[in-house]
Amino acid sequence: MNWIADFVRPKIKKTTAKEIADNLWTKCPECGQMLFNKELEKDWHICSFCGHHLRLPIARRLEMLFDNGRYKLLTLPKLQDDPLNFKDSKKYTDRLRAYRRLTKNNDAILAASGELGGIKTVIAALDFSFMGGSMGTAVGEGIVKAAEFAMKTNAPLIIISASGGARMQEGILSLMQMARTTAAVNLLKEKGLPYISVLTDPTTGGVSASFAMLGDVHIAEQGSIIGFAGARVIEQTIRETLPDGFQKAEYLRDHGMVDIVVNRLEMRNKLIKVLKLLLNKN
Repeated sequence: MNWIADFVRPKIKKTTAKEIADNLWTKCPECGQMLFNKELEKDWHICSFCGHHLRLPIARRLEMLFDNGRYKLLTLPKLQDDPLNFKDSKKYTDRLRAYRRLTKNNDAILAASGELGGIKTVIAALDFSFMGGSMGTAVGEGIVKAAEFAMKTNAPLIIISASGGARMQEGILSLMQMARTTAAVNLLKEKGLPYISVLTDPTTGGVSASFAMLGDVHIAEQGSIIGFAGARVIEQTIRETLPDGFQKAEYLRDHGMVDIVVNRLEMRNKLIKVLKLLLNKN
């Protein structure tokens, strides 16, 4: 008889602590405080300790902006997944399948119509959790379709950017979307419809070099990183130390690139106010 195996070990097993779920808490990247996920969800992903704006899921973003959280998603065309048969450490098609399972969305964009302060509005939003919100042909087509639907329904257009830039797996086809989205926005403006660009963290690369910086009004969430190349790359290129807060929303506002910087909780009311001013609605 093995006394330790037969008598002691079963008792030790009974006193072992239950396995704790690893998805209950999120660490604030700004102040380092641990945030309870249920509370973070209620607070619209804003740190209750320092006010830092964490990235907001795309569905919650639309729910937050539209009246009563009600909207109708636009049907976006389904395009060829891998036009260049691209492969790096993984096949591009495998990456797309993985991100579609993760986000439950087909690509890094959703476009929706609804009312914002009683004003019929079209909103297109980029999803950073889908390959960093990178702009491929699907995102470009989504922006174009959102602009076309806005013109068809005579509604203002709001685009919410959250992107690392062009999608490298689609090469030149991705870069072509810069021209396509710019043309779509310009057509909207020619019709006299307002276009508001909302810049969230981060807005960089080919997105910031195209439609994100063509709004009639630029509204940024506080603390957002907005620019083209990363700060480290710029410092290495020009061999200069960049000023504090460089590429932050507040810095860009002070230097004329952004019109308004707001807290996320004030975004909806600010958009309604700007829309009414642009549409001359008392």
